[in-house]
Amino acid sequence: MPVAPSGPRLHRPPVLPRLLRGVLTGATKSAAIVALLLVWELAPRFGLVDRTFLPPFSEVARAWWALVANGQLADNAEASLVRSFSGFGIAVAVSVPLGLLIGWYRPVADLLNPLLQVFLNTAALALLPVFVLLLGIGETSKIAIVVYACAWPILFNTISAVRTVDPTLLRLAKSMDLSAPRLFQKVILPASVPTIFTGIRLAGAISIVVLVAAEMIGAKAGLGYLINASQYNFAIPQMYAGIVTISVIGVAFNQLLVAVEKRLSSWRVPATG
Repeated sequence: MPVAPSGPRLHRPPVLPRLLRGVLTGATKSAAIVALLLVWELAPRFGLVDRTFLPPFSEVARAWWALVANGQLADNAEASLVRSFSGFGIAVAVSVPLGLLIGWYRPVADLLNPLLQVFLNTAALALLPVFVLLLGIGETSKIAIVVYACAWPILFNTISAVRTVDPTLLRLAKSMDLSAPRLFQKVILPASVPTIFTGIRLAGAISIVVLVAAEMIGAKAGLGYLINASQYNFAIPQMYAGIVTISVIGVAFNQLLVAVEKRLSSWRVPATG
C-alpha cells in the first residue's frame, strides 16, 4: 500500500546556537564595563595613577562589602531612595497632566510658557539655599529640590509629545467623528507615551544626581552624605563604594523605567523597511 508523502517537517532551531547567541550578546554588552573594571584594577597597581586617590577596584569592592556588612550602605541607600523616589513620583504626578494640558490647549501654553522658560533655565542646585531657607534643612527641602529638578524634562517632553503626534493619525481619528475626549484618550495619549517616557527616564537620572549633591551639603544620612563624609575622613575606598552604588541604582532605575515603557507601548508595531 503506497504511503502518502508527509508534509514538510518543521525544524525547530537548535538550542545550542540560540544559547550561544545569548551568551555572545551578553558578553558584548558587558565587555566595556569589564574593560573599565580591569583598567581600574590594574592602573593603580602598576603606578599609572596614585592608588591613594584611586585605589584598585578590588579594594573598593572590599570596602563596599564592609559597608553592607555593618549596615551603613543599606541605611544610607534607603534614605536616598526614599527622598529620590518621593520627589520623582511627585514630579511625574504633577508634570505629566500639566504637560498634557499645556500641549493640548494653546491658550494655556501661551499663558504659562514665558514663566516656564524662566524656571527651566534656573538650575535646581542654584535654588537649593532658597529651598533650605523656606523649608528648613530637613527632608522637605531635599524632596522639593528633586521635584523641581525632575519636573522640567517631564513637563517639556510631555508638551512636545502632544504637539508632535502624527498628523495622519489625527486626520484619521477626526474622519471617524471622535469626540475631543475620545480623540485624546484613543490617539493623543497612546501616541505620546514614548516621548513622555524619554522625559521620565531623564528625570529619573536627574533625581539621583541632584539629591546626592543636596545630601553633600546638608544631610545626616544618604549616599551623598556617605560619599562626602568618606572623602572628609580620607576613607577613599569607601567613597568610591558609595559612588559605585549610586551608579548601580541609576542603571537599575533606568532599566525599570524602560520595562514600564515597553509594557505601556506594547500596542505599537515596530517600523519595517
